[in-house]
Order: sequence, then structure tokens, then C-alpha cells
Amino acid sequence: MVLASLLVIAVGYLLGSIPVGYLLVRLFLKQDVRSVGSGNIGATNVLRSGGTGLGAATFLLDMLKGSFAVYLGGLIGVMLVPTAIERNMQALAALSAVLGHIFPVWLSFKGGKGVATGFGVFLVAAPYAALAAIAVFTVVLLITRYVSLASILGAASFPFFAWMLVTGDRPPFYIAVQFAVSLLIIAKHHQNIRRLLAGTESRFGSSSSRNKGTA
Repeated sequence: MVLASLLVIAVGYLLGSIPVGYLLVRLFLKQDVRSVGSGNIGATNVLRSGGTGLGAATFLLDMLKGSFAVYLGGLIGVMLVPTAIERNMQALAALSAVLGHIFPVWLSFKGGKGVATGFGVFLVAAPYAALAAIAVFTVVLLITRYVSLASILGAASFPFFAWMLVTGDRPPFYIAVQFAVSLLIIAKHHQNIRRLLAGTESRFGSSSSRNKGTA
């Protein structure tokens, strides 16, 4: 059981740590995205670097790597330990993938804020709740044009949607990871929260958003 868990952690972390935004900007724009705006490797900062299509691709691929990490982690876990609870193995892979994205070994443990990857892991672990959280993100973004606020509220809403929409067994570890991932994403937005409270946060699409980190 311990070896299986360690393998799930390793697979989840390594998949999550793939620095998609950094690689796309380096490959197509010949730039280091960490030198732009917030210095973040996430989709919003990739978009800020001037790569509209690259920003969308980064968001999509960051989601997909999270989803694949959870799917593969759950599969490996139950294959190696048939008595293992699949949702616990998925949760372990989910937490590892998000930690990998936020703290990638390839970039001196300085990565993104985990929004797209977080939604990706939840799409497999709790799909209906993830879709509901993405809907919250979208509505808040359309109304306020604050990517950071949309990300924070989307992440904060997920555990509550999961509690209402997930059916079947809900092991304590599975529930705990939902809150842990949401809190990680919110914590990574601590600078944005300060700017939101101070009224200095940039809105998506504004000229000043090219120079400040919003997600």
C-alpha cells in the first residue's frame, strides 16, 4: 500500500510539474514567461506575454495534465492494491499534481497558482462539482473582469459543490483533499487578495493588467 501510494504521488507530481506555459512561450515566442507581468507560468501571464492562443492552450493543457494525473493515479492505485479505495488514490494524485504545478522541480519550485490544474484534477475526481465551479469562475469573470477573484471564488465554491453533487462513498481523505486543493489555490492568490482589498487589482483586458499579476 505504501509503495503504491508513493508511486501515485510520484506520477501525479511529475505530470503536474510539467511547466506548460513556460515551455510554450519559450518554444513559440522565444521568451521566458517568468520575465513578464507577474512572473507566473500560468495561462493569464502567458496571455499577458502577447500569446492569446498560447494562453488558451496553456489553460487547456494545464487542465488536461491534471485530469490525466488523477485518472492515471487512480488506475495505478487500484491495479497495484485491488483493495484500495479508488477515490482516495485519485485524491492523492490530485493533490500531488496541483503541488507539482505550484512547485515544479524543473523551475526551482516556482510555478503557477494551480487554477487550471486544480479544475483539471476535479474534472475527474468530481466532474459535476468541477463544472459547477468553472461556471462560478466564468460568471464572476464576466461580471467583474477580475481573473483573480473569479479563480478564488471558483476554487472556494468547489468543496461545497462536491458535497452536494458527489454521490456514493466519500472517504474522509477524499473530502480533505478537496478543501486542501481549494485552500492552496486561494493561498497562492494572497498578493491578488491584497490588491483586491486595496482596490488596485487590474481587470482582465485592461492596459495595466499587462504589468501586474492577476492570476
